[in-house]
Amino acid sequence: MLHVVLHCPEIPQNTGNIGRMCAITRSRLHLIHPLGFKITDAALRRAGMDYWFSLDVHQHADWAAFKASPHAPSRLWLIETGPVRTIWDAAFADGDGLVFGNEGRGSPAWLYEEFGADRSLTIPQANTALRSLNLSTAAGVACYEALRQIGMPA
Repeated sequence: MLHVVLHCPEIPQNTGNIGRMCAITRSRLHLIHPLGFKITDAALRRAGMDYWFSLDVHQHADWAAFKASPHAPSRLWLIETGPVRTIWDAAFADGDGLVFGNEGRGSPAWLYEEFGADRSLTIPQANTALRSLNLSTAAGVACYEALRQIGMPA
């Protein structure tokens, strides 16, 4: 199983798109609080997120609670805009987790330090003058590259 980890996401539509991708790929979604929005039954219905209840989603109070969770991935990769190594350089394995920072600030500096250069990856960009991909697009690209390597669950 692949894990997709969102550290303090801010935009509910991005989280919703990533949740749909996780449901379709049978990947586990981890949401690390604080979130920039509330997840309620009414909000999910209003957003047409009827798949949310078939999604394997786990919410964590903070990074420490996530790391201590029995549902946490066995190995983590930080996907951000700064690293030199790309997702094409990584050898993903079943049980890995892909960690993404939030839309406004990315990942905090302490998270970069925790991962180090060997576990920090970027998505290649032909046009480096532009800032980055949208969070849900980036999660989709990285998730499908990992699944290409490890195989899509049945």
